[in-house]
Amino acid sequence: MLGGYGHFGGRICRALAEDVTLIVAGRDAAKAAHFARSLRVTHRSKHEGVALDHTAGNLADRLHMLRVDTVIHTCGPFQGQDYHVARACVAAGTHYIDLADGRAFVAGVDELDTAARAADVLVLSGASTLPALSSAVVDEYRGHFAQLESIDISIAPGQQTPRGVATLQAVLSYCGKPFTAWEAGHWQTVHGWQGMHQFHYPDFGGRWLARCDVPDLQLFPARYPEVRRVRFDAGLELALAQWGFWLLAGLVRAGLIADASCYARIVQSWGRQLDWMGSDTGGMHVGLRGTDHERRPARVDWHLVARRGHGPVIPCMPAIVIARKLAAGSLAVRGAMPCMGLMTLAEFAEAVVVAKLDIASRTYFK
Repeated sequence: MLGGYGHFGGRICRALAEDVTLIVAGRDAAKAAHFARSLRVTHRSKHEGVALDHTAGNLADRLHMLRVDTVIHTCGPFQGQDYHVARACVAAGTHYIDLADGRAFVAGVDELDTAARAADVLVLSGASTLPALSSAVVDEYRGHFAQLESIDISIAPGQQTPRGVATLQAVLSYCGKPFTAWEAGHWQTVHGWQGMHQFHYPDFGGRWLARCDVPDLQLFPARYPEVRRVRFDAGLELALAQWGFWLLAGLVRAGLIADASCYARIVQSWGRQLDWMGSDTGGMHVGLRGTDHERRPARVDWHLVARRGHGPVIPCMPAIVIARKLAAGSLAVRGAMPCMGLMTLAEFAEAVVVAKLDIASRTYFK
């Protein structure tokens, strides 16, 4: 587990600790060893901590020496990374899973497909909320439509949700920056944290939403070729924070700030000062629009709500599900690809139950 004692890595390690033997890897050997000792040990598992820098030139040799079966890479942000970790895994004959949310990074991982197949390993990028969970939702309800015309996705975290610096660097990297989105059957240029509009979540009320650049925008028009629109938005709980991001985006567009991601630590600090104003409840929405098999207008709205601060576990669940399948030998797919079609919505729901999380979903049909 690269970044094994970090924001996401720690959660994944705790979830897998009873099922598999874990190597908790990070730059600090003492922290890695301390965290490994804190994990539950069963007759099926034992754990150790090691110092391992994912940028090291001898990474493939280290993985081979450690006899690693699967690497889960959680050391973001991925927007500025190349595929050095995945290539090292292929060279070492090791399966690779990451939690990347960078659009180009996730969409381009199939360039390693030939090498991964030759090494008989699975290389997955984006084993997280997007696109693994979002595509599982669309796949689950796609059959409800004769013609699926639009996909709208949004995520709305609670203000008290822990915010790692790497996560903030990722979401600020496209703040005010142009990117393309599939609108009305063709590509249009939009800007990060702009396009503000309101949306009502049935479990926790209204949020202001704004556009974000995510892998789904690139992947879904190809995966669901009949779709004429794919949109993703994010909504912070406090309107003050949401409009602050919008203003920051405006400064980037005006050329007054070159890159908002350099302010990630400042934003993290300010956010902590506002936590008392918010809650630990957040959620996600996937809305599908089109026509049913009798040519009538149809819509499906899938809503997820996470309470008691359990929202940050959601991005970890696809990697947990897939790692368990690889360990059990029940996943025979090989090659390199974005993480879509390898976790069903039912498998996600089952993993939530096993983890005893306060996370629930419901679906509305019309």
